[in-house]
Amino acid sequence: MRLFVSVDLPDELAEPVADLQAEFVDASGLNVTDPEQAHLTMTFLGEVDEDRLPSLRGELEAAVEDAGVDPFTARFGGLGVFPTLDYINVVWLGVERGGSELTRLHEAIEERTTAMGFEPESHDFTPHVTLARMEHAGGKELVQELVRERDPTVGEMTVDELRLTESTLTDAGPVYSTLESFPLA
Repeated sequence: MRLFVSVDLPDELAEPVADLQAEFVDASGLNVTDPEQAHLTMTFLGEVDEDRLPSLRGELEAAVEDAGVDPFTARFGGLGVFPTLDYINVVWLGVERGGSELTRLHEAIEERTTAMGFEPESHDFTPHVTLARMEHAGGKELVQELVRERDPTVGEMTVDELRLTESTLTDAGPVYSTLESFPLA
């Protein structure tokens, strides 16, 4: 099973995410993500054997408790890219409010999951929602211009749970399903 821990955006933010993605429609080589599946990846776990699920669930429950984060408001806005504006792989929507809570949750999750033998992230945690992936640099200049000049605010939500999410890769793109939810304090 291909798994990650996520904060899923609510349905009412799908349209504002899609509207923002539409601004990139003329960027050749850019493939947008499904706005109905918009989420923040807290930790990517990769391929996990099903027999590890019970212990993983227990550790994620403990991580949420360790973090001591009560439900909070996250506001989504601003644009960015990974790794750099000169070499774009991912275009993302940032977090204007709630980033410190998300970081505390990420750190608690990563501490528990690395103790279980999962690989830690190879880069610093930047809370974000992936908007698109760059397949080739044809539309790079347009993406650079939009990222530099636009500072959109998409909306906000109450973050009151984390989800253990399974990603099934299909020809039409990944399909996500929630295996379990972990309510905050």
